[in-house]
Amino acid sequence: MADIATRTPLVRLQVDGPREVWLKLECLQPIGSFKIRGAANAVRLAEPALSGDGLWTTSAGNMAQGVAWMARELGVPATVVAPDHAPRAKLDAIERLGGHVVPVPHERWWQAMAEGSYPGLEGHFVHPVSDPAVIAGNGTIGLELAEELDAIDAVLVPWGGGGLTTGIASALAATSPATRVIACEPETGAPVSAALAAGQPVAVPYRASFVDGAGGKGILPEMWERARPLLAGAEAISIADTAAAVRLLVERAHVVAEGAGALGVAAALSGRVPGERLVCIVSGGNIDSHRLAAILEGHVPG
Repeated sequence: MADIATRTPLVRLQVDGPREVWLKLECLQPIGSFKIRGAANAVRLAEPALSGDGLWTTSAGNMAQGVAWMARELGVPATVVAPDHAPRAKLDAIERLGGHVVPVPHERWWQAMAEGSYPGLEGHFVHPVSDPAVIAGNGTIGLELAEELDAIDAVLVPWGGGGLTTGIASALAATSPATRVIACEPETGAPVSAALAAGQPVAVPYRASFVDGAGGKGILPEMWERARPLLAGAEAISIADTAAAVRLLVERAHVVAEGAGALGVAAALSGRVPGERLVCIVSGGNIDSHRLAAILEGHVPG
């Protein structure tokens, strides 16, 4: 995947106080999201077995772009089952890449992801979260961090389904074992915080928000088993604090982040995560322009 995914910059965010906050800018990937890493790795490894039916996935928009990008490279069709609240900017990008979108309610989308099937869809299914090849592709971020920065106290990673978090945490466990990994999720759907408190996955209330790439009603069982020994904790972030982090990234770092991409920054600025050197994974920058405009004007998008 080295010829497709970018080795993204790691830059320091200028914030008040003695601690260092660093940004891993995955929003600068070709599709504006880290998802190109896992999608490229998974599709390249599966390529010998692919058929003319093409590729399909379940995604709120970013993994869909990665799969559509790879399908275009191979000259095969791509289909995406997407939740009907997915942002227009992501859906437009999927269609620009030649992908076909099937919008469904959130519950039906989650079911398709958990089962790996949807009526009428054939071809190779790229699981957006639990495919080991996807997780390994995501883990290259952790390898880059270990090579680029010493003495990282904690890495703050947005949790959507866990593929990014477990990939990074697995890589750091091997290369920088003293570094803690914290899952960051919106308060409107914080299943990791609830699972850590209960000692097992539990269902939680979920409300859709502009933080569309993170949060949910629960954790896939296989992802809980992977994440449990790797996570040092979880932070549930308010939507208002997330919007403030999006605005701060624009004003101080000239970086455009989507809601999920700003969760780690919001957690770092909250003061609840100990450590003198923190790294925030800015996972993506695919945000609707009207939502970004509202945030820059001081509002929290509905």
